[in-house]
Parts: sequence; structure tokens; C-alpha cells
Amino acid sequence: MGFLKGIINALADPRLFFILAVASLVVLVWKRERIAANSVGYGLLGVLTVFFVFGSFDPNFRLIVTKPDNVPIVGLIFLLVFFTWYSVREGVLNDRRIAAGKGPIEKEEADRVWVWPDLVYTEMISLIVCSVILIVWSILLKAPLEQPANRSLTPNPSKAPWYFLGLQEMLVYFDPWLAGVVLPSLIIVGLICIPYIDKNPKGNGYFTFAERKAEVTIFLFGFVILWVSLIVLGTFLRGPNWNFFGPFEFWDIHKLEALTNVNLAEYIWVRGLRTGQPTFWLTREIFGILLVLFYVFALPVILGKTWFKGYYQKLGAPRYYVGAFLFIMMMALPIKMLLRWIFNLKYIVAIPEFFFNI
Repeated sequence: MGFLKGIINALADPRLFFILAVASLVVLVWKRERIAANSVGYGLLGVLTVFFVFGSFDPNFRLIVTKPDNVPIVGLIFLLVFFTWYSVREGVLNDRRIAAGKGPIEKEEADRVWVWPDLVYTEMISLIVCSVILIVWSILLKAPLEQPANRSLTPNPSKAPWYFLGLQEMLVYFDPWLAGVVLPSLIIVGLICIPYIDKNPKGNGYFTFAERKAEVTIFLFGFVILWVSLIVLGTFLRGPNWNFFGPFEFWDIHKLEALTNVNLAEYIWVRGLRTGQPTFWLTREIFGILLVLFYVFALPVILGKTWFKGYYQKLGAPRYYVGAFLFIMMMALPIKMLLRWIFNLKYIVAIPEFFFNI
């Protein structure tokens, strides 16, 4: 048992965790025909159940999972796995029907029911069931209320509500003005812009994958791999002092991790050119500034003439450049995460003179 727990703790390392999450998405997209089988979907739920039941015998795991704040997250993990698999399954089934000339199954569902009494009865039963679940839940689990706030006694770790844990995790890799203002604003603006950027009329009102491969894959990557994985990291793997801990690892408040994070300027001037960093901020950070300008302004143009040429021709210049900008902003998060984990890179551009860091 100890050997198996050690393997799971090793796989929970953020670098391996992220790589495995991306690999799972690749397998999901590549082998979707096989994954659409009922045995795979119910098998995934069975594996998750075995994992949590097995983990419940470990005191460290049980202490984290049974915390009243974290119990809903465990339920959300099961729901996420099921509905992700179910949507892929429905898309595969519709793709098979469309290839056979039958059209999606949603277009053939012509049966209708009356609001009264059919729909009202269904909603009333659902209301009763949900009320019973909430009442039993409130009896079995204590409300996660703590003592009044005391600035001399700060919880360690001090975590935001689960729906903000993704933003709190982003603060590790970006400055507050980016992680707390710019990136969340771009997420909201990006969601608003999707209907105006996407001109593909297919897939409207029915599940499909073959007709919207890129769109579905980007959504799964942005929502499941980035947002959900950050919530899981912040909920179950971030412990005291915001250090990473395995699911079966004791949360030692005295655990120390050597922080050797350095900025890009130090990599170039000190380690690369073997000289001291210039005192003038523009000279010191010129390489990082040029890199950021290339990433934001030149990269979309290069992609529009190479890999994304088809999208440029289909969408037109305005739609393409707005979509490409939102896409590279989304990809900035995993890039910065990997740079921090692999190369200990803190900031690409660090200008403390103006409190400006990227």
C-alpha cells in the first residue's frame, strides 16, 4: 500500500499532473470512438470510486477529502468526468448518424409534453429530491464556519472559495494586475466574443465533434485542463505555505522548499552573458520586452500565414486576430506554469521601478 501511495504522490507532482492531464485530453480526442463505449464511461466512474474509497483509509487523504469545503469538489469531479464522457459519446453517435446521412438524433426528437401537468410534476419531484439531499447533507456535514477574522492568526493555507481557487493559483505565476484583473477580464470578454468570431453554423443545437474539432478541443483544454485542473491543484494539492503535497502526504507546516525562481533578465545577463544586470530598466528588460511584443503582436501574424492560414481565410482579418489574441492569452497560462516548474522562471519582464511584471 505504501508503494502505491508513493506512486500516486509522485504522479501528483504539478509537472506530471499537468502532462498527464494534457495526455488524457489527447487520448480523449484521438480515441473518442472507443472512449464513447458505455464500458469506458462507467469504468472511469468505477476507477474514481475505487480511488476515493481506497484513499479514505489513509488519514491524510481522509482529512483533506472529508473537509466540508472539499466534499462538493469531490462530487463535482464525478460529475465532470461523467458529463465530459457523455458529451463525447453523444457527439460520436451523432457523427456516425451524420456520416450515414441520417442527421443528428436531436433533430428527430419530435415528441412534446405539456407544461401542465407533465413538466410541473417533473420539476416538483426534482425540487423534493434536491431538498431532501440538502437537508441530509446539512445534518451530516457541519457548516464550514470558522472563528471571526483575526489578523494575528491567519489560516495556513489561506484559501479562497473553490470557484476562486483557479484565480488564486494563477497569482502564483502572474502579478496581481494580470492574474486578478487582465486575465479574468479577457476570459469574460472572450466568452462574449465567441458567437461573433465563430462563423461555423454546424453543431448548433446538437452534439458533434467531427464538425467542430478545433472548437471542441480548445474548449476542453481551456475548461477541463486549465480551469478545472487549477481548482483541483488548489483544493487537494496545495497545503501549508502554499507548497505542493501529494494526496497521501502529511501536510507538514514546517516543510521547506528551496525557491530559486529567477527572472529572464538574470538568465540572460548573469548566467548567459556572465555579467552584471544593467541598472537602467529598459536595457535590463529589453530581451523580455521584445519577447512579449513578439508573442502578442508578431506570433498571430505568423500563425495566420502558416498553421492557422485556413482560419484566417475563413474568418477574415478582424475575427481572426481577435480570436488569435484570445487564444495566445489563454496559452500564456500553461506556458508560464511550465516555465516556472521546469526552469524556475519567475518573470519574463520585471520592472519593479513601475510595479510592472509579466
